Amino acid sequence: MNRSWPVLLCWIAVALDGFDLVVLGAVIPTLSKSGDLGFTDASLTTASTIGLVGVGIGAVAIGPLTDRFGRRISLISSIALFSVLTIAVAFAQTTTQFTALRFFAGLGLGACLPTALAYMSEHAPAGRGGSAVTRMMTGYHVGAVLTALLALWVIDAFGWEAMFVIGGVAGLLTLPLMWAKLPESETYLRRTAEKPPRSTDVVSGQYLRISLGLWVASFMGLLLVYGLNTWLPKIMGEAGYSIKAGTSLLLVLNVGAVIGLLVAGVISDSRGNKPTVLLWFGLAAVFLALLSIKLESSLLVYVAVLLTGIFVFSAQVLVYAFVGHLYPPEIRGTALGAAAGIGRVGAIVGPSLGGLLVTAGVAYPWGFYAFAVAALLAVLALATVPAHVREPAHAESS
Repeated sequence: MNRSWPVLLCWIAVALDGFDLVVLGAVIPTLSKSGDLGFTDASLTTASTIGLVGVGIGAVAIGPLTDRFGRRISLISSIALFSVLTIAVAFAQTTTQFTALRFFAGLGLGACLPTALAYMSEHAPAGRGGSAVTRMMTGYHVGAVLTALLALWVIDAFGWEAMFVIGGVAGLLTLPLMWAKLPESETYLRRTAEKPPRSTDVVSGQYLRISLGLWVASFMGLLLVYGLNTWLPKIMGEAGYSIKAGTSLLLVLNVGAVIGLLVAGVISDSRGNKPTVLLWFGLAAVFLALLSIKLESSLLVYVAVLLTGIFVFSAQVLVYAFVGHLYPPEIRGTALGAAAGIGRVGAIVGPSLGGLLVTAGVAYPWGFYAFAVAALLAVLALATVPAHVREPAHAESS
């Protein structure tokens, strides 16, 4: 098997997820200002929330399916579903249609990430799982960066609808290449050849405590990721910056994410998953709190947002790498799907919390304080998770 194609294709798959991460945050200021389709700040919060409900359901549902039917067909199917329905969003005539289409597109999108994570966890050389996952997840934030850059030009030139057409068409264009070049995971094929999939549960035995700690951390991590990406332009607007400056800061936030991922994976492989993810969430809390300080220098504002992006987003990805390290192959897809799916509840809470603070007129600075507390709660949850699992779940006698 050519080992470069799976790396590239999984990277592209999560780049599509990165597009979705930023696209709504990029168009929210425009929709809020224009009232297009009848949108208000409250209904925009509802649309964001309902879309993420679909993402969470898709993530949880795909785990058992990818463990049973394979990584390849699960990934291709999820991208196809997301792409078609994302294009349809551009043609919505009402807020209800827009919100419903975001929900159904979310089902496919939610299934994409845990499947790609499971694939790359199994594709990585021994001892390189952390860096393999974090390198793949740079696609997530490169996609977000490109989307933020496109938004600066596309929305003014062609309207907000063009953003959804671009994202959907990009997904459709990847499908023929994935069908031709993405093989099934060798680990999955080897396991299914040896014995049929087992029904080991991610909450049975010693895995109960592990799963609970990782789920809380994933919840808090995605609360931060989606809360910041959805509302950062608006919050910084309340601090006195223009809409374009807020969107530019969104771009800088995700540039920081890419830098953080490249560094975090290497450190995780050399120092261990647990100490690295604890350090990253701790530093995320510090820099989030510092963003509450009003800075007069534009350069300092950009540097502060860059540092926040470096630690916030890679902290969340290190949780996924930790999951891939702790669970055996026969339940890895299910474990990653559960972590991503339950984490998506945090992705719902983050934008909802941001929306409430914006509506109340206190998003700056209290939004940053709330996000800092979420990062600290992730540290506490991860402190309860062991660094390694001694007895794999499949070790009992058959």
